[in-house]
Parts: sequence; C-alpha cells; structure tokens
Amino acid sequence: MNTELVHKVTQAFQEKFGSEPLIISSPGRINIIGEHTDYNEGFVFPAAIDKGIIAAIGKSSSPNCTAFALDAQETYEFALDAIEPITNGNWKNFVVGVVGELQKKGIVVQPFDVVFAGDLPKGAGLSSSAALENSIVFGLNELFQLNLTKHEMIAISQKAEHNYVGVRCGIMDQYASMFGVEDSALLLDCRAQESKSYKLDFKEYGIMLINTNVSHNLVDAEYNDRRHVCEKVANLLKIDFLRDATEEGLKAIEDQLTPVEYQKALYVLQENERVLNSGKAIENDDLDALGQLLFEAHDGAQHQFKISCPELDFLVEQAKMHPQVKGARMMGGGFGGCTINIVHRDAMDSYATDISEKYLKTYGKHCSIYKVKLSQGTHLIQN
Repeated sequence: MNTELVHKVTQAFQEKFGSEPLIISSPGRINIIGEHTDYNEGFVFPAAIDKGIIAAIGKSSSPNCTAFALDAQETYEFALDAIEPITNGNWKNFVVGVVGELQKKGIVVQPFDVVFAGDLPKGAGLSSSAALENSIVFGLNELFQLNLTKHEMIAISQKAEHNYVGVRCGIMDQYASMFGVEDSALLLDCRAQESKSYKLDFKEYGIMLINTNVSHNLVDAEYNDRRHVCEKVANLLKIDFLRDATEEGLKAIEDQLTPVEYQKALYVLQENERVLNSGKAIENDDLDALGQLLFEAHDGAQHQFKISCPELDFLVEQAKMHPQVKGARMMGGGFGGCTINIVHRDAMDSYATDISEKYLKTYGKHCSIYKVKLSQGTHLIQN
C-alpha cells in the first residue's frame, strides 16, 4: 500500500470538505494469462497488485455530490436525481455510472463527497477503471451500510462500464480488483464467477511488467468489435458463449465465417485451454511449461485475435531470446500497454537496462519497467 498516497488523498479530502472520510484501497490487476476470454464466460488468471486507487469518501453536507480527481485536479459536482452518461466524461462516467447502476437496483444513494488518486501508470492496461469503480461502490456500501455482497458490487462496477463508459467488458478486471488475495493469482471461472487461489511462488523468478507507453486510443472500439465477432460465432453455433464451443464445431461453420473471424474464435477456444493448462503448470511447479504457454498466448493474440502492436511484439521477441526469461506475452485489451514477463530475479536489473536501451534505439521512445507484488483486493484501510 502506498502510504504517501493515502496521506495525500486523506489530506485533500479534509482540506476540501472539512470532515474525516473513510479511506478505500482498490488495486489494479495483472493477468497471468487469458485475454478476451472473460466476456465469453471462459477462464482467466488475474491477480490484484500493489498499485491502484486510493479513495476518500464521506457524507456530503450539501444536496449534491462532489467528486475530485486529485491527479487531474478536476472537480465534478452532480445531482443524484439527474444521473446520465457524460459525453467525453472520462473519469466522471466511472463515478456517476456506479451511482446510476445502484439507483437502477432501487438503492437510494445519499449525497456524498469523494477524493481519489492513483499510482497505476496511465495506459498500462492495469485496470485503473475497475479499481476506480470498485473504490466508489465499496466506499458507498461502507458509508451508507448498503449491505451489498462483493459479487453484487462487481456487477454494479461492470454495468457502469457497459452503460456509462461504453466498453462491454467482461468481469475479470472488477473481480480481480475486488477479490484479490495477497501473493496469489486467481484462476477465475467467469461463468460461475468463482475462483481458485494459487499461491504464486516462482522462487528465483519474479514478475516484471514492461510498458510500451503506446496509447490505447483504438482499444475501446476494437474491444467491442472483438466481442461482436465472438457473439456472431456463438450465434451461428447456437450457443450462448464461445466457452461452450469446440474446435470441431467451429470447423463445421468455417464456410460461414471470414478467415479473420474464424481465427479470432479459434483463439478464444485455445486461450481458454491455455488458462486451464497454466493452472496445472503452477500446481506441478513447472515454470518452463507456464512460460511456454505465455509465449503461445502472445502468438495467438498477435496472429489470430490481432490485438497486439509492433512494440509489444518486439518486447516478446526480445524475451524469447533471453536465457533468463521464462515467458512473456502482451497483457490487457491490446494495441499497447504492457507485456508481462517471468524473469530471473538476479537478471531483472540487467534485463531492464538492456531492453530499455534496445527499445529506445528501435522506437525512439522509452519503455517503462515495473516490478509488482500481488496484493489483497478492495478494502477499507481507515475508519
């Protein structure tokens, strides 16, 4: 937990509103493996990390709500009887979206004030949106004793993203942020919304994220396009979700699909298998097998699902050539963001220096290196 950030957010709330808030910590997430499988009711392997959103929340003395984004130095005041999506609203839609979805459930939200800030690198694909949504719904649940379960809260966060932000995300980001377990990853069945916790002990190896610092400008539209393809294929197969498809069944309708659509659907089927096989690899303490699955996952993301970019591909190719890297792949929605790498701890610093120099020489811009720890999910850290 970033104690400096907690202090900064708390102090900003006290100065702005003159009262003592509840303080919520809501983490971002990484995903070991399993991209674009969650909205197909498949399997994913995420983990909460020690970076995220800190939110200070308290009851308002005015009839309206006030939200203050400390990092952006932006304030937004809104009335509870006029909740609707905001055109180009950015972070504001995550806040009002949660309120709107609570109201749709018949829950009366009283006026509140909130200040938030984060230490998740922008555009890195570490789910700052889910962390913010979860911090708001968790904070309101605590503040007004709404008696929501964590499953109910993540459903509200997800619907806020669908209906107010316009991204038809699956449940992985919200689930990992809410249910994260320290030092562990969660093999999540997105249909049952149940997970098995795996203690991640790579012994002499650790997790390194390398951020391409490439913008996600295309990701929302492209994300929704990938979801549309998956739904089209599921409809042709007369099933609800691709989780229930087989390669044999997919082959039977290949003539009704473009080659691109066929490969995208095939990727989802194969990615689900890779997630399950990753659980077995961890159970068997087989880091070589896990690393190979990561490389295979990137290959599928690059060539079949087509969500990679040259910078991500470059970083994974460099990882393949390095003897101290067990595995690597692009992570997140795609078109930028980070690679996740399993790197020998003794080689982390030298690898970071080496890859940074090569990346700068190749692309004329810097990549960013992050070492992360796996943390607990969204929680109250101060009364």
